[in-house]
Amino acid sequence: MPGIIIKQVSSSSPEYLQVWRLREEILRKPLGLSLKNEDLSDDAMDAIFIAIHNDLVIGCVMMHPLQNKTMKLRQMAVYEPWQGKGIGQLLVREAENYSWQNGYDKIELHARQHAIGFYSHLGYHVTSDLFIEVNIPHVAMEKINNSAA
Repeated sequence: MPGIIIKQVSSSSPEYLQVWRLREEILRKPLGLSLKNEDLSDDAMDAIFIAIHNDLVIGCVMMHPLQNKTMKLRQMAVYEPWQGKGIGQLLVREAENYSWQNGYDKIELHARQHAIGFYSHLGYHVTSDLFIEVNIPHVAMEKINNSAA
């Protein structure tokens, strides 16, 4: 997509404050929650991928390493004016490439009920019944790296 840059940052990068604000605005405020009340220490271990347009972070996804060559995709967010334009797909593909290139064989995630179709379209499969997380319905989903040796 023209004018969109996808890059990896960390929790110590200058862009991280914009990532925090995006997550707060899209993922927490609509639920009456705040990242201010959450333990964000895991962020330091995450590979964070951002979509930038005109120096503004417009989307993000975080990849958290788990055991057994598994990554957890978490905190996927795109500002509303940019939703439906392929930004989320670009972010997920970049995060997947990073995971596969770094020896991870599986990606797990907890998808909000309304996002199941988005992740299914990208090759993720539902692995659980509905459960409640941050006060709303989610399902567990995963994707296996089929090209892994």
